[in-house]
Amino acid sequence: MTDAASTPSVLFVCVHNAGRSQMAAGFLRDIAGDRVEVRSAGSMPADEINPIAVAAMAELGIDITAEAPKVLTTEAVQASDVVITMGCGDACPFFPGKRYEDWELDDPAGQGIDAVRPIRDDIRTRIAQLVSELLG
Repeated sequence: MTDAASTPSVLFVCVHNAGRSQMAAGFLRDIAGDRVEVRSAGSMPADEINPIAVAAMAELGIDITAEAPKVLTTEAVQASDVVITMGCGDACPFFPGKRYEDWELDDPAGQGIDAVRPIRDDIRTRIAQLVSELLG
């Protein structure tokens, strides 16, 4: 699976693109490497990534400091095979033929590291399952 046509693409969407979707993207990049194209975006992106999410990922050796919240575009959805939403609800555009999942996860915004770790770990479990489904 090296050519672009056979590389699955996943878009993670949450409201601020600062916590959940960034952690999910970080895990997918870490686990799948270049075998999956990874995107993330927010319906109302924050100014910066949640520093507690960055710290929680750093505890596992995954650096997401270079990422920045991005605005959700129709093009990003169209270019993705799988769209995983995390609380953005009706703000996410819908296109027939795409795989959509909605992951109900607590929002790490404003929470301390002890509250963010279980969210991070839940995301990691879901990403491992997603990778096995996409790549076998």
